[in-house]
Amino acid sequence: MSTVAPGNPVVPPQPKKKINLRRPDVMEAVSAQVVSHYRSELVERLRASGGRFSHGGLTIKLAKEFGFCYGVERAIDLAYAARNVFPSPVRIFLLGEIIHNPEVNDQIRGLGIVSIAPKPTDAELEALHLTSEDVVIIPAFGTEVGTRKRIEAFGCQTVDTTCGDVMSVWKRVQQYSRESVTSIIHGKAKHEETKATTSQATAYGTGHYLVVFDLAETDYVCSYILRGGDREEFLTRFKGAYSPGFDPDLHLVTVGVANQTTMLRGETEEVQRRFRKAMEVRYGADSLPSHFRFFDTICGATQDRQDALEKMLREPMDLLIVVGGYNSSNTSHLAEMGEKVLPTYFIKNAAMMESAVLIRHWNQHIPAEVVTENWYRTTGEMTVGITAGASCPNNLIEETIKRLFKLRGVDITEALRH
Repeated sequence: MSTVAPGNPVVPPQPKKKINLRRPDVMEAVSAQVVSHYRSELVERLRASGGRFSHGGLTIKLAKEFGFCYGVERAIDLAYAARNVFPSPVRIFLLGEIIHNPEVNDQIRGLGIVSIAPKPTDAELEALHLTSEDVVIIPAFGTEVGTRKRIEAFGCQTVDTTCGDVMSVWKRVQQYSRESVTSIIHGKAKHEETKATTSQATAYGTGHYLVVFDLAETDYVCSYILRGGDREEFLTRFKGAYSPGFDPDLHLVTVGVANQTTMLRGETEEVQRRFRKAMEVRYGADSLPSHFRFFDTICGATQDRQDALEKMLREPMDLLIVVGGYNSSNTSHLAEMGEKVLPTYFIKNAAMMESAVLIRHWNQHIPAEVVTENWYRTTGEMTVGITAGASCPNNLIEETIKRLFKLRGVDITEALRH
C-alpha cells in the first residue's frame, strides 16, 4: 500500500468509473469466442427436432429446458468482455469461479484471468498488490458485502456479473434487515450465493439471519418457535449458519423467508408454509403480518429446468444422465429428482463414461465420486434421458450424446447424415 508523509491526510483510492463492457463491437468479438468454445450444432439440431433421436436401438431424449441460463450466459460474456476491453498485461482477477462448471472455469483461466479465493483474507489481498490498474470480476453468485468493500478500497476496476435473480433476493433480505426482521434463508450455508445473501441480511439494519437446509431443520426451528427448547443445543446444531449475536429466544419472533435461488421450488414453498403455520399458531392469525414475511425468490431458469425434468420423468426411460459441475446446486437438485424415479448418473463430462461396464459419477449423499459397473447395455432397445444444470455448456451435452452412441459402436455424426 502507498505511504504518505507524516501529517498529510490519507486519501483512499477511489473506484474507477465503470466502463461499458457491452458495447456492440466488444460483444460481437465476445460472441464469436463464446460460440467457438461452447456451442453445439448437434444439440441445436436435436432441440429443433423435438429433443429426441433414435438410431441402432438407442433413443436419446433431451429435457425441454437444460444448460446455460441467461444469468450464466451474461456472466461468461462479461468475463470474456473484460479480457477484450482490458487486454494483457492488465491483470484480471476472479473471485473464486465464474460459475460452477470446471470446463467453463478452465476456459476462463485460459484467457489469462486468475482465480483467487472467493473471500480473500487481508493478507491475500495485500500479497496481490492491487492497484487502480487491476480488474476484479465478481462471479455470478455475487460476493459478500465486506469482500466487495475491501476490493473497492484498492480503487481497482470491478466487473460485477452477479445474476439478477440473486440480486432480487438481496433486495428482500435488505428490506428484512432494515425492518429488524430475521431472514430465514432456505439454502446451503457454505454455498457462495448463500454467503453473499447472508451478508446482505446484516449489512443494512439490525436484522439477523438463520440458514435452514431442509425440512428436518425447518421443523426443528418451527418446534423451537412453538415450544422453546435448549438454546445451546440450537446454536450448536446451526453453528456456521446464523448471524453473529443471533439468539433463538430473541430473533425468531419476526421472520422473513428467502432462499438460495437454485433450491427445489417445492421444498422452498414447503419451508415457507411451515414457518407461516408456526407463526400463526404461536401468535394468532390476526397478528401474522407482524411476525411473518415471504417473497417468491426462486430463479425462473432453475424452475424451468426442474419442471422440464419432472415432465420427462413421466416418460419411460432406462436411465438418466445429468451433466454439470459437482458443486453446482441447481444441477445437484436435478440429479436428486432423477434418483427418486430411475437409475441416475451425475457426471461432470462424457469422459466419466469410461466404458459400458464402468461409469464414474458423483454421489452427492456421501459426497464423493463413485464407480458403478454394468450400468449400460450395448445391445437391444434402450432409452436414455439427458439433462444438465444451468451452468453446463451445450458442447458438453454433445460429447455426452456422442459417447453414449460410441459405446454402442455408432458414430452419431455419420448417422445424422443419413
